[in-house]
Amino acid sequence: MDPFVSCYSGSLGAGVDEVGRGPLAGDVVAAAVILDPTSPIEGLNDSKKLTEKHRLFLFDRIKEQALSYCIARASVAEIDSINILQASLLAMRRAVDGLSVSPEHVWVDGNKIPQWRYSAEAVVKGDSRVAAISAASILAKVTRDAEMVAFDKIYPGYGFAGHKGYPTKVHMAALAKLGVSDIHRRSFAPVKQQLEQLTIF
Repeated sequence: MDPFVSCYSGSLGAGVDEVGRGPLAGDVVAAAVILDPTSPIEGLNDSKKLTEKHRLFLFDRIKEQALSYCIARASVAEIDSINILQASLLAMRRAVDGLSVSPEHVWVDGNKIPQWRYSAEAVVKGDSRVAAISAASILAKVTRDAEMVAFDKIYPGYGFAGHKGYPTKVHMAALAKLGVSDIHRRSFAPVKQQLEQLTIF
């Protein structure tokens, strides 16, 4: 099995979304979901608009009731190699490819579509407009948030459990104090600047 994916299967149309384009650290995580029209899930919305408690509740409901889902990623190394946009598209492609039944159509959150063989439509703000994309955004965010909480114990002091890798004041101060960790994206300007300062001194 591809080490980047973790999947369950089904059929019909899929929604796909990614989480983690903005952070300075950690993988970018994507999810693809095919919902069961005979078993609708109430309360789906853009994951950022939901409380953590509600996201966790829906995360379990989606995994239990969806006809198909797949959670995938692009690594920090891939982000630094091909840039964050291409890595996000790669993660989404892996998520859709990981569905064991090929979807008839894919709704992609945003304004860009990965290069693939599927019939697809880009939907701006799709995580608030298309239920399957909303479900995908929830799976991706809960998964990535949990990973950053786990990293907080591996790399103490950075505050990953709180800011999830985003460039908050707390994170920037920790980066200046502790330096660059193994999970920081070296191609991102604040991290790159920190590394350049080290080479100067």
